[in-house]
Amino acid sequence: MTAVEDVAAQAELLENVIATAQRLVKAEKDKSKVTPAFIVEKVQMAAAAFAGSSPLPVDQETAVAILIQRFSHWIGKATTLKDDSGHRDWLTAARKRDWHYWRRYRDFLESKLSDTVVEGLNEATDDILSLLEDPQRTDPWDRRGLVVGHVQSGKTSNYSGLICKAADAGYKIIIVLAGMHNNLRSQTQMRLEESFLGYETTNDRDPGIPIGVAEFGDDLKTNSATTRAENGDFNKSIARHFHGISPEERPWLFVVKKQKTVLTALLNWIQTRVADTSDTSGARKLVTKLPLLMIDDEADNASVDTGEQMFKDDGTPDEEHQPKTINSLIRQVLHAFTRKAYVGYTATPFANIFIHHKGATAKEGPDLFPRSFIINLAAPSNYVGPARMFGRMTEDGRQGALPLSRDVLDHYDPGTVSGWMPPKHRKTHVPTYKGREVIPPSLQEAIGSFVLACVARELRGQGNEHCSMLIHVTRYVDVQKHVREQVAEAVRRMRQKITRGNEAGELLSQLRKLWEDDFIPIRDQVAELSPAEDRPPEMPGWERVLATLPDVLDDIDVRSINGTAKDALDYATPGAALRVIAIGGDKLARGLTLEGLCVSYFVRTTKMYDTLMQMGRWFGYRPGYLDLCRLYTSPDLVKWFGHIADASEELRDEFDFMANANLTPEQYGLKVKSHEVLTVTSPLKMRNAQTLSLTYSGSRPQTILFHRDSNVQRQNLDAADALLASLGKPWVESLRYTRDGAADSWPNARLWKNVDVSQVLVFLGAYATHPNATSAKAAVLAEFISKMVGTGQLTQWSVALLGGGDGVGDSHTFPGVDPAESFIARKTEDPEDLEKRDPTSFAIGVLTDPKDEGIDLNDDAWRRALALTQEAWKPDPARGRVTLPSRPSGKGMREARAKLGGEVDCGLLLLYPLAPYVGKVKDPSKLIVPGWGKPIMAFAISFPASDKPISVAYEVNLLYWMQEYGPSE
Repeated sequence: MTAVEDVAAQAELLENVIATAQRLVKAEKDKSKVTPAFIVEKVQMAAAAFAGSSPLPVDQETAVAILIQRFSHWIGKATTLKDDSGHRDWLTAARKRDWHYWRRYRDFLESKLSDTVVEGLNEATDDILSLLEDPQRTDPWDRRGLVVGHVQSGKTSNYSGLICKAADAGYKIIIVLAGMHNNLRSQTQMRLEESFLGYETTNDRDPGIPIGVAEFGDDLKTNSATTRAENGDFNKSIARHFHGISPEERPWLFVVKKQKTVLTALLNWIQTRVADTSDTSGARKLVTKLPLLMIDDEADNASVDTGEQMFKDDGTPDEEHQPKTINSLIRQVLHAFTRKAYVGYTATPFANIFIHHKGATAKEGPDLFPRSFIINLAAPSNYVGPARMFGRMTEDGRQGALPLSRDVLDHYDPGTVSGWMPPKHRKTHVPTYKGREVIPPSLQEAIGSFVLACVARELRGQGNEHCSMLIHVTRYVDVQKHVREQVAEAVRRMRQKITRGNEAGELLSQLRKLWEDDFIPIRDQVAELSPAEDRPPEMPGWERVLATLPDVLDDIDVRSINGTAKDALDYATPGAALRVIAIGGDKLARGLTLEGLCVSYFVRTTKMYDTLMQMGRWFGYRPGYLDLCRLYTSPDLVKWFGHIADASEELRDEFDFMANANLTPEQYGLKVKSHEVLTVTSPLKMRNAQTLSLTYSGSRPQTILFHRDSNVQRQNLDAADALLASLGKPWVESLRYTRDGAADSWPNARLWKNVDVSQVLVFLGAYATHPNATSAKAAVLAEFISKMVGTGQLTQWSVALLGGGDGVGDSHTFPGVDPAESFIARKTEDPEDLEKRDPTSFAIGVLTDPKDEGIDLNDDAWRRALALTQEAWKPDPARGRVTLPSRPSGKGMREARAKLGGEVDCGLLLLYPLAPYVGKVKDPSKLIVPGWGKPIMAFAISFPASDKPISVAYEVNLLYWMQEYGPSE
């Protein structure tokens, strides 16, 4: 037996022992008995059972570790916003009794995942299917929904399960829209062959080798019109060979790209070969006998119509509107069926929410707004997402982030905007570092980290699993070629030095320092931040690392990812564990899963929320090697990802509250548009709208972007002083509440109650917000409040002045406040390096502490807020939500704020003086705003929720979007 065959046989033996032991563990009905010791016992029994059939030893320690993880992981519940107009309940236990596709897929999943995770997937897919229509219902129906997952969190597993159940229920045509490039389409086809078809597709479309679910059930002879090959997409020549589909046949699967040629061929085939009647005008061919399920993977990409739908004076859509090509073709395919369901899947749904809910045309039918439902999926407990990766912002700074990101500062020279990879460069750019065509030191270190991660995984018994590194620094293919050549040369030199012992001293010294000063301590820090079942194994000593280095370096391959199916196929090669450094751009930005991703080197300029999040290939599952992962990126991008993590959490909380209140997807759309950070999607996907309609009811706008201008700062401080002077003496009670034993207090704070709205409007009229602020614009806020007052709402207010930070500034006495008291609040995030500063503005991450929104709530209102928070709360381990909250959320307090003043909703204006200096030294060179040493005034408003919210128009400057957030990608 060769060494390769030996490794493959050992891997197969380990897999068999794990599968057998897992069945033994699952057979125990009393789950309280499933302890680590119990799992050890069952692994020993399974190993003994295979001892006679194989001379190879079993790695029982690895088997035990894998099974402990599987039986410890769990998944939270999905939440749903829905509109049941025209819908009939239909999914009963009796309908599910004889399902075959789902049963074999469930058994396949249970061979790899814990029961609880599989059951969570079962419940989530049942929820989605039940919101679609019964495929046996013969009259026309149209259901459109959106499933919101997490980046790299297993959306494919979810829609694979949905497809299996839909096929069992009677859906006959299943179309999966799988991205823009061949690699993602091919990868999706292969995943569905494994999870649904049960065989590898061949060029002639006949079933090939049985795979995946085939081991767990009968051959169901399902048809696939597409294959895994590079040219396996649907096309005209394929269409000529396919005749009509009869309702008695097994379902047909189409995995197609969102590309004009492909979708046109598919639409023509449906209209000429599948349609069985026409509409009343005779112009539109219709399919009435075959129910359609369309799955739109990455539904925010390419599917959204970026043309502006026009509406008539009565609010009805202009039926002559011409949508963009891909959106038009998708809608025409749907419009050709009288019975259809469309389900979009994405982790970044914000473009989809901007689709107009009434958009429609004669040719294409309704737009793709998810009017029937939006489902917010939970991820399993071992998922590593933005909140875990980057932590959460508190008034004490960002807390709980994994210590895995590393600053990249040498990719360009800020003084000259030149160098290896400046933020703005042309496709003819040749990357050079200090005049030479070589990679910068930060990338050299990142490659060293990847090599060490591969070594550590090898020594942890993970040598038969894929290992990847991602380098994503430019969108231009020609520039990527230069990067690939430079990286390949760096790896070649590294390999040469270490395998031949050629001048290896300095390199080995650098690697040892990286191992001992970074990898070993970070392993211990990650262990402290992880639950017991997910703690990484202990690190091997340097001598073992040194001995393994040459073999690992020999295996490393440097590749370009260029969108071909081969990129996906390479990972599917059985028995071949790849160690790949993948260099790419936009082709890597969406969907394609890099197996075993350990190290990412990522420097890009876009700040658009959805683009950034989709580029986050490093999110996902890292069993047994999370501590070895590294993200090399610019400090600005880490800060942006942090903002996004906070904002995304806030919007998910909003979603849970709205689901608890039985609201609809249409009502959620306004909330997305009102958010300070998450309106960051391509302005094209926002319909090129010059105005947005938004509401502030139940929201908390806050100033996070400020002028770097002393005159403006003086104006804003004067506005705050004038307001406080008009309020007179502060409310006399102490700002400390017992709150059912959980004390709330605000040292150095003042509160005024029963403030008339006119005083708040005068303040907003005098305060200058930055023109590039998103939703916290003083003039728009004032307009909203005035409109609400016109309906009898928001006439009464509370005002609070909050200090308590440790920043420094010149003395300033606020009206009504003891001159001896300090009111300088927290420090800003402004860089000390003057060259890195924006000369016109500066930003902070978050202004308010959630508890601040309760500063004027009495105990009854506070308890009501806590009850509302707990009712809307659901466990979601991937977001760190495992214990029922004991304090109300900001959203809960805004819900409770309604009727705070009896029959009148009460708003809360929070004033925050920010420190004018960077650091703790009064040094003129450290002033954030040149020439301004007094407090920088910021504010937030806690708006009560309203049953009668008013909308206001919000002007969007498209040029600003492009300058601030970069181009759409």
